[in-house]
Amino acid sequence: MPLRFPHPFPHPFPPRRARLARDRSAVHRPAPAGAPRVSGAVRAAVVGGGIAGLTAATALAERGVAVDLMERRDVLGGRVAGWPTRLADGTPVTMSRGFHAFFRQYYNLRNLLRRIDPDLAMLTALPDYPLRHSGGARDGFARVPRTPPWSVLGFTVLSPAFTPSGLASMDPRAALPLLDVRVPDVHERLDGIGAADFLDSAGFPEAARHLAFEVFSRSFFADPRELSAAELALMFHIYFLGSAEGLLFDVPNEPFPAALWDPLARRLERLGAAVRTGTAVRTVRPERDGFTVVSGGGAGGERAEHYDAVVLALDGPGLRTLVEDSPGLGGPGWRAAVGRLREAPPFLVSRYWLDRPVDADRPGFLGTGGYGPLDNVSVLERWEGEAARWAARTGGSVVELHAYAVDPAADRDAVRRRTLAELARVYPETAGASPVDERHEWRRDCPLFAVGTWRDRPGVRTGHPRLVLAGDLVRTPLPVALMERAATTGFQAANALLALWGVRGHPLLTVPLRGRSAPLRLLAAAWGRLPSAADAAADRGAAGGRRR
Repeated sequence: MPLRFPHPFPHPFPPRRARLARDRSAVHRPAPAGAPRVSGAVRAAVVGGGIAGLTAATALAERGVAVDLMERRDVLGGRVAGWPTRLADGTPVTMSRGFHAFFRQYYNLRNLLRRIDPDLAMLTALPDYPLRHSGGARDGFARVPRTPPWSVLGFTVLSPAFTPSGLASMDPRAALPLLDVRVPDVHERLDGIGAADFLDSAGFPEAARHLAFEVFSRSFFADPRELSAAELALMFHIYFLGSAEGLLFDVPNEPFPAALWDPLARRLERLGAAVRTGTAVRTVRPERDGFTVVSGGGAGGERAEHYDAVVLALDGPGLRTLVEDSPGLGGPGWRAAVGRLREAPPFLVSRYWLDRPVDADRPGFLGTGGYGPLDNVSVLERWEGEAARWAARTGGSVVELHAYAVDPAADRDAVRRRTLAELARVYPETAGASPVDERHEWRRDCPLFAVGTWRDRPGVRTGHPRLVLAGDLVRTPLPVALMERAATTGFQAANALLALWGVRGHPLLTVPLRGRSAPLRLLAAAWGRLPSAADAAADRGAAGGRRR
């Protein structure tokens, strides 16, 4: 059973309601046809209790499948999990792996959450997505129009990062792939180029790189030199030229377990699913009529159970380990592709409960560049009820710092100290603050979307019709990323299984598959007949790949 977290309303401040989707060009993908529910007894094991696993389990259980959701940790949510801890002052609080932005383009994730809250009242809208560079440049998205092409034009005009001289030095033809992203063609064209090389080829101003594009690349926890340019272009499409939802976002107004995962677990149990946290799956053995899933071990002993279908919704390390320990699972090519999955560099999440407040005008979230390892700062009491109550009672602040793509060989204590020192540069009033308590999380389990790896990445289907994958590491032809990729592939995995049993699937909603601005598409087509620096970079990448 998952740990149950209290939901301690009322909030100490009135939440700003999350806005519902507004983009009329969002693409609706109808549910595959079929019977409303399975007939007879059908059992499915969903291995992994993160967003992908919770989505797949929900989608199957709603159609009458008997689902066992197995998560090796004691809490649900995967990389968006939270767990209880107690501060030095005796306060029980929730720690997590850090801030997550619930963008308005995350249609399928939001539709999952509407199962427990149709109005999404558990989400609070933050007023802006502010960015700040140590050189003095600042940006934000609150005033930027949301509808393409005015979104990117408005950002260019309003942003101090795009100066007249900087724009004059750009190679506009090299940036053409950003004007008309087509999915999945963008991967065929740009997957062989690194994101940093692509930006170099286009001559983007240095400040613009730090305050716009590299913010996206680092949201994948990756160094831009290692990230595929196709993933960077896809992010640009999702947030700028493929959607009218813009770059503003919502956040849960209580810690993740209380706001999201505990209510969803309760709903799964009402649907008849078994939610089994603290259950490690050891091996999956294909049988003639399904699978034997072996879980447990240690003092509790092992448990072998038969299932008609299996969803593997694990992170990269977990998936590789399970496949290695399941010799009969999948064909040689698929097993080799799983074995080649790699993770982005380590990242640090530091949370401090400070004895004095940060200034009242500080935003709830700030993306940073040029401050050493510090990539963003969150002031949690600006939106999270638990943090706000602690801050109101003590007169302090709850501040969270992130450092992404840390060199694996770096001295972790030095990185942690440097990150805290950079906070004092960003918010000088924190220099004299003392932590009442602090927590630090080092992790390395986020997928690396490295140059040239898109074709090799396993998809939802595995070659065995009743074994499917889900998660943000899974390749899908739809324009989705991060948490939305996890939720979308969770629905796709469930739909693939439901189709085998002749049962109706679940509809999906995405941003368009191509750039939605006809004038920009025409411009890209006209200029695209000429060779560009991006083409040269692609040729160099292809040549390098042949040499390797």
